[in-house]
Amino acid sequence: MSGGFPPIREELRGLEPYGAPQLDVPVRLNTNENPYGPSEACVADIAASVAGAARELHRYPDREHVALRTALAEYLSRDTPHGVGVDQVWAANGSNEVMLQLLQAFGGPGRSALSFAPTYSMYPEYARDTSTAWVQGRREDDFSLDLDAATALVREHRPSVVLLPSPNNPTGTALPPEAVTVLCEAAASYEPQGLVVVDEAYGEFRRAGVPSALELLPAHRNLVVTRTMSKAFAGAGLRLGYLAADPAVCDAIRVVRLPYHLSSLTQAAALAALRHAPELLGRVDDLRAERDRTVDWLRDRGLRVADSDANFVLFGTFADRHGVWQGLVDAGVLVREVGPPGWLRVSIGTAEDMAAFKQALVGVMGRAGERVEREEVEA
Repeated sequence: MSGGFPPIREELRGLEPYGAPQLDVPVRLNTNENPYGPSEACVADIAASVAGAARELHRYPDREHVALRTALAEYLSRDTPHGVGVDQVWAANGSNEVMLQLLQAFGGPGRSALSFAPTYSMYPEYARDTSTAWVQGRREDDFSLDLDAATALVREHRPSVVLLPSPNNPTGTALPPEAVTVLCEAAASYEPQGLVVVDEAYGEFRRAGVPSALELLPAHRNLVVTRTMSKAFAGAGLRLGYLAADPAVCDAIRVVRLPYHLSSLTQAAALAALRHAPELLGRVDDLRAERDRTVDWLRDRGLRVADSDANFVLFGTFADRHGVWQGLVDAGVLVREVGPPGWLRVSIGTAEDMAAFKQALVGVMGRAGERVEREEVEA
């Protein structure tokens, strides 16, 4: 019989797996990676640490990854005057697995998760994969949140999990602390109260004066702040994400996590990388400056550009977005076709990468006679 195999869940039938295009081009600016790799000293430390862990591969890893959580707590404590305790930290294979574990523990049938579009396209997939209903609000034209409307939506749907990326992907928009406070209070106003997850995957790139939601943890027991080593830490290949939350949240995640979910090798590599944090984060200021120059350059050419606190820039709007994207690919530059219609997202690379991007974009727009919509957008 055709059509009956494999016996996949009906809501998954015919769907394509998530993933950004992986094309072999000279300049890849589509997955928001840190373009500056680790030093030889860092590589040597990671290699030695992994070699040490390899000698114990006949044993299971520490399923509580205590040493790693301790190091992560020390790192996070730099971003809040209150400090972060080891019992408040949990880690997994990338922030993707952290998010999935949160939905496994706190979502599920009869529960819902809520966010505000445009936002990270994996969020509804986490909900789908855990049989959690998905509720989607909308952002304003400048990609900020209307707090009155957002609060009303939370109170109406009473979600178990509210997902708030800050900076937001793909727009780069950061949330002010008052927005987090208001939504935490709204999610705590019903029973069982909801969790508010502030996804700070790009938090290290935020502009000066923009605080981390970590500062609000003591005030809101239902607040969770997630981070990753994939972006600013230049560890995209490491696959290590983590969160800070009330210890009871971490205890709940233990119920759904797979046994020994973090390998000994991952734990060893992540600990070594954390020892080199000042070096790995040493180019963040350079990337911030390059981001701001890119924003100015794009605006000088009449394009609409979202203010960004991340290591990427959303720009547009194009009558033929895909045509511009393809023209850039043909010129050897890969950006991301993501976000609202007409917009493209470029990751911030090295100065050489960005020069190639600018040259390619000028050429593509000139050849195509692309008309740019010069609508004003609030800064």
